Amino acid sequence: MRGPHPSLLAPFGVRTTLLGCIGILLSVMGAGSCGSVAGPTLPTGEGVRLLEIASGLSLPLYLTAPAGDLSRLFIVEKTGGIRIVKDGTLLPAPFLDISGQVSGGPEQGLLGLAFPPDYASTGRFVVHYTDIAGNTRVSAFEVSANPDIADASSEQVILAADQPAPNHNGGQVAFGPDGFLYLGLGDGGGSNERGQDLSELLGSILRIDVQSGTSYTVPADNPFVGQQPATRPEVWSYGLRNPWRFSFDRANGDLYIADVGQNDVEEIDVAPAANGGGKGVNYGWSIMEGDRCLGGGQCDQTGLVLPTFQYSHPEGCSVIGGYVYRGSALPALQGLYFFGDFCHGWVHSFRFSSGTATELTNWPTLRTGSTLTSFGEDAAGELYVLESSGRVSRIVAAP
Repeated sequence: MRGPHPSLLAPFGVRTTLLGCIGILLSVMGAGSCGSVAGPTLPTGEGVRLLEIASGLSLPLYLTAPAGDLSRLFIVEKTGGIRIVKDGTLLPAPFLDISGQVSGGPEQGLLGLAFPPDYASTGRFVVHYTDIAGNTRVSAFEVSANPDIADASSEQVILAADQPAPNHNGGQVAFGPDGFLYLGLGDGGGSNERGQDLSELLGSILRIDVQSGTSYTVPADNPFVGQQPATRPEVWSYGLRNPWRFSFDRANGDLYIADVGQNDVEEIDVAPAANGGGKGVNYGWSIMEGDRCLGGGQCDQTGLVLPTFQYSHPEGCSVIGGYVYRGSALPALQGLYFFGDFCHGWVHSFRFSSGTATELTNWPTLRTGSTLTSFGEDAAGELYVLESSGRVSRIVAAP
């Protein structure tokens, strides 16, 4: 195994190093940020700040909202709850509580939430979690007669995947512009270095249709449909180590994948919708880590797609993917993709233009006070920052 002993593994696929944050597990429990390294020297962005909208949450990992729902924010807690901020107030009762069903390892728990485009009429939504055995479950639930409370007994397991180790579980679920569900799975951890084996689901972005029945079907235009029997047709993109967070640009459908690296490189891959949106793309793991051959030396890069953007350790240790800003409150940010680093807490942005990352910018006023765990996007396209301390903030204009 490369890197420190597995007991030092931190959430979301971080492999800590002596140059990184050896106290990261403590910071995840709210003991503060673990990095004095500011990251690469970049132009400084100004005119924005973080406005706290909720606190006291239990390890918040994600934020989203149903389409058109401008009054509520749904916040995923790692420990198994989904909380609602409604008209600016954190409701006391959880929308959903499956804390008795989730495993509690550093990279396990309730990891993702997605509302389909027709949620307003169906009341059906999807969550991604690791069960008490540590295996991946993607399940559908339904809302109750009370729109702020889900029916916890309505669970229908859509997809299950065994996990060989408690790390690199991925966690993102999102409905794409095409209405299909996209699901991110890591390589299974344990230094198994999967990612190139199309006979399994791990190390991939999956694309499935969950609009009917209790299971799923595979869209006929998925890239590996009808190939050799051992190939999993659910796979959309592969060669990924741990795509903890990915997102779609709501303006054009481009897919941004932040893939957590191993010892050396953190990467962000951008798949333009006009070029297939990542269909059949091999991002290189475990042949490569970023643009470097794994283990050094030479490797066969035939057919591999290299990152749009990457940064090296110790500039950070684990990329946290965010969103392209498409809100209306901050017009100067239009089209910028925001992302951060788990260890060092910085928030950066770039603009994807002509196939490259341009206008790379550091936003010091968005730096988190504790460990950065995720970004979120509401129904209006405004962006949020989530921290291990239990704090959730919106990016707003500075006074």
